[in-house]
Parts: sequence; structure tokens; C-alpha cells
Amino acid sequence: MNITAAVLDQVGSPFVLKEVELVDPGRDEVLVELHGSGLCHTDLAVQHGHTPFPLPGVLGHEGSGIVRSVGAGVSGLSVGDHVCLSFNSCGECRNCRDGVPSYCDTFIARNFVGSRIDGTRTLTLDGEPLGSNFFGQSSFASHAVANARSVVKISTEVPLALAAPLGCGIQTGAGAVLRSLQVRPGGSVLILGGGSVGLSAVMAAVLAGAETIIVAEPLESRRLTAKDVGATHVLDPVAGQLTDQIREIVPQGVRYAVDTTAKPTVLGEVVPAMAKRGSIALLGVPAEPTAVLPLSLGLSQILGLTVVGVVEGDSDPHEFIPWLLDKHLQGRFPIDRIVTTVPFADINQVIRTQARGGAIKVVLTHW
Repeated sequence: MNITAAVLDQVGSPFVLKEVELVDPGRDEVLVELHGSGLCHTDLAVQHGHTPFPLPGVLGHEGSGIVRSVGAGVSGLSVGDHVCLSFNSCGECRNCRDGVPSYCDTFIARNFVGSRIDGTRTLTLDGEPLGSNFFGQSSFASHAVANARSVVKISTEVPLALAAPLGCGIQTGAGAVLRSLQVRPGGSVLILGGGSVGLSAVMAAVLAGAETIIVAEPLESRRLTAKDVGATHVLDPVAGQLTDQIREIVPQGVRYAVDTTAKPTVLGEVVPAMAKRGSIALLGVPAEPTAVLPLSLGLSQILGLTVVGVVEGDSDPHEFIPWLLDKHLQGRFPIDRIVTTVPFADINQVIRTQARGGAIKVVLTHW
């Protein structure tokens, strides 16, 4: 079928809306009519050349919509289901069986190479193949053929546009707190960065029962939003030494830290502010692939420090996304406070707006 997609022709170019051809869903795939697609840092990392992906191609990996067709071998999904699209995984390797499919043995091959696992592509333009199957979906389009492992059935009570960003950013921030760090009631949590991932971590820290929730964020508007969704303290990291600012709030040091910045200079100020047996979760994607964590081996040993890398919040989307949406429907996970919906055709304009801090989480909508 012919669909509309935002095609990225080359690194550094704008997205261009074009009519492209989409194949019918094959075995273990479904056709989804997209109603929303979140704009994520990982999409922009491809546009800026920080993350490789075959171009020209179609990105987008936080889709939401309605199932319109189901391929052979698919169970648990039917035409008309409301769904959220997330990352792809095999479902068979040890990590998938252990409930952490974000560490699937074939994660890169299923999400970043621009084709299905067998090398075929779902999208073409004038007969020429496009980079597709981004995170098993390529949802910067009016429709997507997605692998069933990427598709999560959700409640029809949730607005489809609001559900879109749970496919990556929101489950990443929330999962880091609830699954990776397993924050305990009464604990202290530091979140570095007040974007959608960081603020999702704030909301999750509230769910976890954390007593002290600190957000370090240079933009005042985002610090205000952080307070609105549950932060007990907000810091301007450029207003003074971050280590000192943290210790003023928690003299004994912070027990948990979630980093969304991937900035070694920032992390270098956080390590000395950690409590004994503290844990740091690394979520951010560094602009430089060779970036390293400035970590004192002696101090780390004295503190008993734990540092963990986190992919997709260590979550199983089929369990975690419906759970988070249920918390939202209960009024306990207010994702609506960080989401801004924008018409799909305005994708390039809103990228600039988000870069200036004018929006926290953008969802591109078709309806």
C-alpha cells in the first residue's frame, strides 16, 4: 500500500514527507494505522550522525495506533486493537526468557540495521529500498508494519497519542528507577536532566515511595515541571558546584542517581555526592562514542558504588507499559503533564522547538 512517511535522505538533512510503498504484513507482523509517534533523542541521534542507520530511511520508534491487519502466526493481537509500539526482540534467547528483552542477543540486528532480521525491507520509494524496521516499526509514517514482539496491546481508555512515548523514553526513565535501581521507599534519588526520560524517572520515584527526589536541570521551565510531577528539590547545575548543592540537601549523600545527560563533566560532580552503597544508572547516549565515566577507583571502592548501564529501562514492554498506563489511569503517573502533541507535518519545526527547550515530550499526530 502507499503511505505517507517522513523520510530522512541523509545525515543532517531535514525530514521530508513523501509517498512511499509499504509491504503487507508478513509472518509474525501486524499493520498498524498510526495515530501518534513520539519524537525521541535516538531519532535525532541518527539525523545528527551519532547513531548509524541506512539512509535514506524512515525513523520513529515510539508509535501508537490501531491494528488494521494481522499476519500469519500472530497471537494475542486482533484487528481494531489499540496498541503501543516498542523495541523488537527475539523472545527466545536467555535474556528474553529472563524478562529483559532489551538485552536480546540480536537487539542491534532487529532494531538498528534498517531491515527485517532476514534482510528484507518493509519500505520502498520509487522501487528503491528504504532504511526501515527502525526498532521493529519505523513509525514516522501514517502506517507501519511492525513485528508482533514490538506491539503492545493497551486499554482503549488511554488516548493513543499519550501512549506513544511509553514505547521508549518513558519506559526507559521509569524502568531505570523501578526495575534497574529498584528504588526503595524512603530513599533519596537524584535525576540528572529534566527531559522526558528524566521526568519519567521522577514520576517513577514517586511511585517507588522515595522521600527525596532531586532534579538537576539547567532550564527553569523544566525545573518547574519537575516540581509539578513530584520532585522535592530542583537544582540548577550551572549555579554552583553540583556536588555541594546535592550535599546541602542530603549531607550523607544520595542513594540512587539516574543520569540522562551522558556528560562526563556532570557525572564527575555526582560521584563524590553518592552515599555509601549508592547506585548510578546510566541512560544517556553520549555525543562522542568514546566518552568515558570519570570514576575514582579508590572512592568507588570506599563507597561500595554500583554503576549500571540501562537499555529501555530493563523492561519487558508487554508487562511494563500496560502497568504504567494503569498507574496513569489511576492518576499516579501523570504523563499528560510532559506531552505536547503536534501535527505530523510540522516535524522539522517542532524538532527546533524541542531543541530550544520549548517542549518536553513531543508526539507527532495524524488524527
